[in-house]
Amino acid sequence: MTIKITRRSVCTLGAAALGCAAFPSFAAEDPIRIIVPYPPGGPLDVTARAVAEEARHDLGNIIVENKPGAGGNIGVDYVAKQAPDGKTIVMGALATHAVNPNLFNKLPYDPIKDFTPITLIAQTPNVLVITPEFSQKTGIKTVKDLIAYAKKNPDAINYASGGNGSAGHMSGELLKNATGIKIVHIPFKGAAAAQMSVLSGDTQMIFDNLASASANIKAGKLIPLAVTTTFRAPSLPNVPTMAEAGVPGFDISTWYAFFGPAKMDPKVVDKLNQAFVKAIKSKPMAERFDKMGAVEKAGTPAQLNDFVKAELVKYKGIVKTSGAKVD
Repeated sequence: MTIKITRRSVCTLGAAALGCAAFPSFAAEDPIRIIVPYPPGGPLDVTARAVAEEARHDLGNIIVENKPGAGGNIGVDYVAKQAPDGKTIVMGALATHAVNPNLFNKLPYDPIKDFTPITLIAQTPNVLVITPEFSQKTGIKTVKDLIAYAKKNPDAINYASGGNGSAGHMSGELLKNATGIKIVHIPFKGAAAAQMSVLSGDTQMIFDNLASASANIKAGKLIPLAVTTTFRAPSLPNVPTMAEAGVPGFDISTWYAFFGPAKMDPKVVDKLNQAFVKAIKSKPMAERFDKMGAVEKAGTPAQLNDFVKAELVKYKGIVKTSGAKVD
């Protein structure tokens, strides 16, 4: 899916929820392309389009393209093979740059060597949710209830995720490993499809990105049982952490960042960094992050590089502990 940011405002699937504004026209030549390696409508897609809207003042015409597939690997690998001229960048994430390198036996890219870091964007907690219908049917009201039910009914619970390697996938595998329960992973092509499967009753639970789940939680369509970070989410102050709910040592959050192909000109990187950091730290983005339950994390390319290296080490241990593997 390709959408140009032009003078004619178009409410896209992702941007519509954030509000659309009329964009000034820019020269059509040499637009910057932001590749989102997931389908339209998910938190990364929504954020990419929102940041692009703010950054257009400094960077001109921006196109956001969705290239989903293989847990985000297809879109990320595509950008790794583009010219390092700053015209094609990718919105990488926890899965593509920290989990997948440890999860997949063969990966077409190296998360460090094949990319130029630009800036971290934000971090978002994940939240374990079920539907009121499933809660009423099973009597599950807490994480401990869920664990007890799963132990009595092995493989009876299917848990959805936005794809292999996603934070939701890792969270589910960690829960299985930590408690000994047997639940079945059902990966989908993106967070939106995964959540829909839970709402429709095709799957029974999901460790959903808080940005995706918040609206349905507020509407009473989803019941939050716990958040996956070591701290409670400000937007869900009464919802315990997984550790507080009885699963100690649980700490997973979704993050996303901008990367370009390797060997980009430092001057181009600096220009992109300044424009995107300015956009990410803008008042409109602050309001959007607040609605999404996200924490803004914009910074320098060096900080992002160090962060990704640390996350690779962290998730090497988590993937090993979970026992998850994708051929």
